[in-house]
Amino acid sequence: RVSLSATDCYIVHEIYNGENAQDQFEYELEQALEAQYKYIVIEPTRIGDETARWITVGNCLHKTTVLAGTACLFTPLALPLDYSHYISLPAGVLSLACCTLYGISWQFDPCCKYQVEYDAYKLSRLPLHTLTSSTPVVLVRKDDLHRKRLHNTIALAALVYCVKKVYELYAV
Repeated sequence: RVSLSATDCYIVHEIYNGENAQDQFEYELEQALEAQYKYIVIEPTRIGDETARWITVGNCLHKTTVLAGTACLFTPLALPLDYSHYISLPAGVLSLACCTLYGISWQFDPCCKYQVEYDAYKLSRLPLHTLTSSTPVVLVRKDDLHRKRLHNTIALAALVYCVKKVYELYAV
């Protein structure tokens, strides 16, 4: 068992002190995200579920950007050139749309630096025995530089391909 320092883990406890408890939980979570703790344990169910869903949507946009962009770029290699643009152009537009939405909505959100942790071994290292909730959401900070570079590069390549293909299709 590895011990964690106080700067590694922050727990948003589910303690109701008045009618503004939910606002207090959100404020605590925001402060923990800004402080860049390695692990953030969210005990209140509602805010934990909302945060997990937000991260899931961001992950979905990232994966859609990468998969649709890859489909855009490799479809011309797999299908006859006369028909490939029926798949590659919509896939390229989808990749660009998801990349743009991710860039606008998630890129500067401190929550995008975190993933929900499910690994039982890693969870066993955290002080979860001190919690009152049996189903906390545990976030772990991850470096997303390579992930962002990957989806931006693929989306940019898809954009270049789409512009080139549209020009070829509609040029005189």
